Amino acid sequence: MQEEVNEKTISLCIKGGKITAQILKAALIKLLAEMDKKKQQEKGKGQCKRTGKQSIKSLQKSGAQITNIVVTDNNIKSFDRVARKYGIDYSLKKVEQEGKSEYLVFFKAKDVDVMTAAFKEYTSETLKKQKRESVRQKLEKVKEELSNHRQLKKEKKREQEPTR
Repeated sequence: MQEEVNEKTISLCIKGGKITAQILKAALIKLLAEMDKKKQQEKGKGQCKRTGKQSIKSLQKSGAQITNIVVTDNNIKSFDRVARKYGIDYSLKKVEQEGKSEYLVFFKAKDVDVMTAAFKEYTSETLKKQKRESVRQKLEKVKEELSNHRQLKKEKKREQEPTR
């Protein structure tokens, strides 16, 4: 019985001239917060604490089975924003084969459904970007139209002058 009581005893040291109820309350609140923090750290030791892009070793430490997908897109960094949105833990590895660079995206096997949804959103965004006309191309078209419009005005004026 005595050992159980000793295990559950908590020591709290406070420096102060006069210890009021408010000071004691604040100290106990801090103590409880520290205890909760330690409990969460002990629970999370086996799990991966980081989310998003990380190394392959840290993915393996989490204990989950790892699967991968091959991506040939050179602009793979734009995938990072979508992956963070879906809360996916992943790792990238660049592999060069026959002069072509490919990326292996490693992720946890339990995230397969989430990963497919993220890839669908990512591919739809990239397709929209490819279909969308760039601002420079739009500017070139407007410049061309304006230059054609100016030439028409000049031609009209030249035709009118000889008829006077």
